[in-house]
This record gives sequence, C-alpha cells and structure tokens, in this order.
Amino acid sequence: MVQFIKGAWPLLLGMLLLMVGNGMHGTLLGIRGEGAGFSTFEMSMVMSAYFVGFLGGSRVTPEMIRRVGHVRVFAALASMISAVLILFPTLEHPIAWILGRALMGFCFSGVYVTAESWLNNAASNETRGKALSLYMIVQMIGIVSAQGMMTVPDATGFLLFVIPSVLVSISFAPILLSISPTPAFDTTKPMSLKELFNNSPLGVVGMFLLGGVFSAQFGMSAVFATRAGLNLSELSLFIATFYIGATIFQYPLGWLSDRMDRRVLIMIVAAIGTAGGTLGFFAGDNYPMLLVAALFIGGFSNPLYSMLIAHANDFLDYEDMAAASGGLVFVNGVGAIAGPMITGWAMDVMGPSGFFTYLIFLLAATGIYAGYRTTRRPAAPVEETGSYTAVMPTASVVAVEVAQEVAIETAMELEEEQEAAAG
Repeated sequence: MVQFIKGAWPLLLGMLLLMVGNGMHGTLLGIRGEGAGFSTFEMSMVMSAYFVGFLGGSRVTPEMIRRVGHVRVFAALASMISAVLILFPTLEHPIAWILGRALMGFCFSGVYVTAESWLNNAASNETRGKALSLYMIVQMIGIVSAQGMMTVPDATGFLLFVIPSVLVSISFAPILLSISPTPAFDTTKPMSLKELFNNSPLGVVGMFLLGGVFSAQFGMSAVFATRAGLNLSELSLFIATFYIGATIFQYPLGWLSDRMDRRVLIMIVAAIGTAGGTLGFFAGDNYPMLLVAALFIGGFSNPLYSMLIAHANDFLDYEDMAAASGGLVFVNGVGAIAGPMITGWAMDVMGPSGFFTYLIFLLAATGIYAGYRTTRRPAAPVEETGSYTAVMPTASVVAVEVAQEVAIETAMELEEEQEAAAG
C-alpha cells in the first residue's frame, strides 16, 4: 500500500483539488443565484443541468479516450472546467448558467472516468480495495474542505469563482507530469435495464430513487439554505454536515451489510434517513436541529449507494457484476436529473421545507419498497453474499466497476478459505 501511495499521490492530490473546486462551485451558484434574482425553479434547472451533463459525459468519454488518449482528454476537460468557472460571474443569466452547469457536469464526469482508470491501473489486486477507499476519503475531504473555503469574504465579487478555477488548473499539473505510463482503457458493455431489473428489482428502483436524493443534497442544499435565511458560515457547515455524516456511517453500515439480510438493513437505513428528513422539516429556524437532520440524512443515504450495488451483486454471477454496474450508474443518473427540478417545485409550493419533504418522500419510498421485496423472495444466505465495497455517488462507472472487481476478488478468496477449511 505504501508503494501505491508513493506512485499515486499526484493523482490523489489532483483529485482532492478537483473535488474542492467542484464542491465550491455548486454551493457558490446556490448562493449567487439568490443575489442575481433567480427564481427557485430557475435554480433547480441550473442544478439539474449538471446531472444531465454528467450522465452524457459518462457515455461519451470512453470513446474520446479511445480516440485521443487519457492525457489529451483529461487536459482538455479540466481546462474547460477552469474556464467555465470564471465565466459564471460574468454571465449571470439562467440560460447561461444552465449551459455552463451542463458543460461542467460533462467535463467533471470525463475527468472522473479518466482519473479513476489511472487509479485502477496504479493499484495491484492486493491494494485495489484500499486504493478505492483512499480515493473515496479524498473525495469526501475535498467536498467538506470546499464548504470551509466558502467563508472567504467575497459575497458579490469574483474571488470565490477564481479560487476553484485556480485549484482546478493546478490539479491537473501534478497528474499530467507524474502519471506514467498511460493505462489501456476499456469499459464493460452495460447489462440491459430489463435484465438488471429481473435480477434485482430493489437495486434498480433503489438506485433511481437514490439518484434523486443525492442530487437534491449536492445540487439544492445551498438553495435551501439561502432561502431559509442561513448566513454564509451556517450554510457552509450545513452542507458539509451531509458529507461528514456519510464519512462517519459508511464503514459501520458496510460492516453490518455483510452480516445480515441487506434488504432489511436498507429498509432500516432508509427509515433513519426519513426520520432525519422529518426532523429537518420541523426544525424551522432551529439551526442545531438542521445540522442533526443533515448528519442523519447524509450519513444514512450515501451508504445506501454501495449497499444497493452489493445487494444487486447478491443475485448476479461474477461475470455479470461489471456489466450490471453500468446499468445501475445509468439508472442513478436518470434519477439525479429529476431531483433538483422536483425539489425546486416543492420549494416553490411549500417554501424551504419542500427540500426536506422531497427527501422524506424518496427515502420513505426506498424503505417501503425494500420491505416489500423481503416478501417476494427469500434472502440470499449471508455466507453466500458478496462483500460491501464503499463507493461514492460522485464516482463514475469506472470506480463502480473497480468496486465490483474488489467484491468479486473478496468473495472468491472467501470461497477458497471455506473450501480449504472444509477439506
């Protein structure tokens, strides 16, 4: 593992800076949209555009890499991100921001695909699981750090747009100067959605609903906080708390996931997330209650992503897991596109509390459907289920495929141990 870190630290540093830039720009647009007089509906369209671009980028980038290579794709997309960040404050118009956010989503998706394939290439079979965990931690640190940087006093100027632009520009210097050799690139053809649903209805439905939950957190939490009258410091801590909660609860829930019926755990976790949303709905201007709500919503919704992938794997053969990952990521992306728009509509109708109403509905629906699925077929024996591998909803299909590889390797090692013990 030490050898892996020595070789991959430029990549991890670059991704950390990229995540800071991404985390800052999403929050900043939520704040500046209020000052520019954008309506809640207009801001919801701006935030949804990111996920449209992200989904498109995940489909197009593999072909771009095959045609011109990792280096050119990474440099071109990262440069575009840096440029668009500077353009946002100069073009304060909803249509310009919608187009800019879509382009940002496309570029960030492509950057993630490229960087994650490099990460996979740098890791060995023995270190791949730890490398993925380290990558996820770096992502979390970047997003949380971004919220801390939002307190720089520049509410109406350009500085808060310049900072993420500079960070993104710096991020690809260590990567492009240090990563060698360029890895070969290939992705697995996704399994058809019909086949995927037949194998794991809960995996498909849950990932769709969770896409809406995550995009509301990532895209609309700043809009909610601004509409709720939080000051800049309160807003930054509120958003950071979603991701702090995800970091705290990710591994304990993963440990439980490998030791019980995952459908039951998904039902329980979704119920706790629903309770967190209910607390937020009734919090009003009670700021500590809002933080507790964010902690439980983020802490119990984000691990559901990995949990649903692991649950789908329980009903798949090893050779189908990688193909299934592409379908699950696609379904999640479709759900993410609708999330901000529906949240914006709910906030227009109900006020800021519409943000929590939407999250309550999706998390409750996830829990109810998980409970329903427990009545439709027996649980897979715990000793025959695959392992839980943590992966973030911000990751591309490449990271999810890596997580699948880790799960397969872990399961095969366990089978060999059991056979050796029986023999």
